[in-house]
Amino acid sequence: MKKKWVITFNAPVTLTFVFLCFVVTLLGVLSGGGITQKYFMTYHSSLKSPLTYLRFFTHVLGHGGWEHFIANASYLLLLGPVLEEKHSSGKIVGTILITALVTGLANWFLFPSVALCGASGVVFAFILLTSFTGFKNGEIPISFILVALIFIGQQVYEGIAVRDNISNMSHILGGVVGSVIGYRLNKK
Repeated sequence: MKKKWVITFNAPVTLTFVFLCFVVTLLGVLSGGGITQKYFMTYHSSLKSPLTYLRFFTHVLGHGGWEHFIANASYLLLLGPVLEEKHSSGKIVGTILITALVTGLANWFLFPSVALCGASGVVFAFILLTSFTGFKNGEIPISFILVALIFIGQQVYEGIAVRDNISNMSHILGGVVGSVIGYRLNKK
């Protein structure tokens, strides 16, 4: 008897997050960046504005264009389903929200003249969180040490030596968030 192939919605949080990023990127492109700047980019705006607090979270949905979106979506779709299967959809939602808030607040406080958008911080959180999958209490996996050194080291180097439009700070903070969450989830 032949088995039927069925398409499944295997990672609801990851797939929904990537879909929302796609829609927001599309709206941003169609609006010439206006929608992205108003709702999906965090920058040093007045704390009296409710949008400031909203953008602390929504900036991870906005992207500067298709290349930016595709790069982040590729990693999210690669890593997210594995993380959801291991840790649960709820914990992945928490990881996304914590990463968004930490990177949004850090950008607001530390870089008042810089606008921030994109899911790169979440990608780095997922990368470091994934490296904890083989973690056992009392042990630190060499894979985690290597991933941390390579990815975080690259971001520190690029933050110092390369002048581009990439927020290395959000990558580093995303990696820190992923490491802390990975450690806490796996220490049981």
